[in-house]
Amino acid sequence: MAKRGIGGRSLNPTQLVSIGFFGLIVIGALALMMPFSSVTHTVTDPLTAIFTSTSAVSLTGLTVVDTGGHWSTTGKIIIATLIQLSGLGIMSLTSLAGMILTGRFGLRLRMNAAAEGRTLSIGDVKSTLIATLGFTALVEGAVTLMLASRFANKYGMSVDRAMGEGLFHAISSFNNAGFGLRKDNLVPYAADAWILLPLAGSIIIGGLGFPVLRELVTRLRIRLSRGWNWSNRDKRLGHLSVTSRLTLIGTAALLLGGWLVIGVLEWNKAMSGMPIGEKILTAFFQSVTPRTAGFNSVDYGQFHPSTLFITDIFMFIGGGSAGTAGGIKISTLLVLVAAMIAEFRGETDTVIGHRKISYSVVRQAMTVFALGIMLVAVGVISLMLIENKFTGSQILFEVTSAFGTVGLTTGITPSLQGSSQIILCFIMYLGRIGPITLVTALAGQDKARRFSYPEERPFIG
Repeated sequence: MAKRGIGGRSLNPTQLVSIGFFGLIVIGALALMMPFSSVTHTVTDPLTAIFTSTSAVSLTGLTVVDTGGHWSTTGKIIIATLIQLSGLGIMSLTSLAGMILTGRFGLRLRMNAAAEGRTLSIGDVKSTLIATLGFTALVEGAVTLMLASRFANKYGMSVDRAMGEGLFHAISSFNNAGFGLRKDNLVPYAADAWILLPLAGSIIIGGLGFPVLRELVTRLRIRLSRGWNWSNRDKRLGHLSVTSRLTLIGTAALLLGGWLVIGVLEWNKAMSGMPIGEKILTAFFQSVTPRTAGFNSVDYGQFHPSTLFITDIFMFIGGGSAGTAGGIKISTLLVLVAAMIAEFRGETDTVIGHRKISYSVVRQAMTVFALGIMLVAVGVISLMLIENKFTGSQILFEVTSAFGTVGLTTGITPSLQGSSQIILCFIMYLGRIGPITLVTALAGQDKARRFSYPEERPFIG
């Protein structure tokens, strides 16, 4: 039976997504306010609890208090749980629970899960949800063991503490949340490849999105079962989907480009004094995290303004669709680039990889991009009106980090006024559910016109 909203109207899947994430934020904030959630066993002020809960549910990582120093073990478990639930998806979990309890997987449950993932086909939701849970457990389990082993052997942590910190960072990295248990995040491990590389791998995998990963694994299994003979490839296997190709190519380009740009710009600045190997590792890790994860192995407050601006661009773009990454998504950017190329060539169709992209997809991409720009602009202007201690570059960095659900900061988050923190909460929430999801949710049911107006061609440019 359909869920009923105000006035008896049915809630569509996108509305359920918006309400689900909001409800999780409220529950998380109430739990974090409780005395058992803080190390001092006192009530945490509501704004701190709300900000932390919003940051965890939105998979951002911005904090106003030291995660390791303020929150008790219970509080850290609550934060990790919020991250994990949000990463898996509210509607995905609801759909899976409905399937388990009823033994059926009805159309509405499939639509709810598809609305959360957006790129999943309705018919594949059931198997995808089950595989997602298994794959999540596999990756997070492997990263937990690698980190725990390093924490115990290199840094002398007890087994229990090493496993706990390993699991927390594994959940945070795979879900692209960026929460760390040190006041300066991962700076103490800046030279430790055994810590940074597993985290980077987990971030990249989580940011690609499960549909892309599933397609890669499926094709790999087929290839292995038929023999790895690249000189005689089976043409019936076809090519990867457009979404997968866009995500993989875009991810590789941004990783390599970011690695090069950050390395060049900060080689003798923020990374001065580091050995060459550590500089290369740092530049690589900081090319991975800006597009969604938010971990930092160097102090971003030391970065040159040009590096911060380039990082703003990476944070705004984000990662792959239907994954745990934020931003407008790589596929959105590349669809817009393809549309511009088609316009420059005077072509009527937008084509990617010998596939025509429908006009509705191009329109959605333009809408997401425009709404993202508008949201960041409104956020920056609002904080500039409130704050007078910080530069425009710092404020732009903070707002873009919130919109892209990244969590990187130049260190100003705890010093922001309460009203600014509330604005960032709103931006993080919108960044998590997606601008187009919010608009669809507010609009309610889709409406199609039964007529069309006469065409007009106003001057452009």
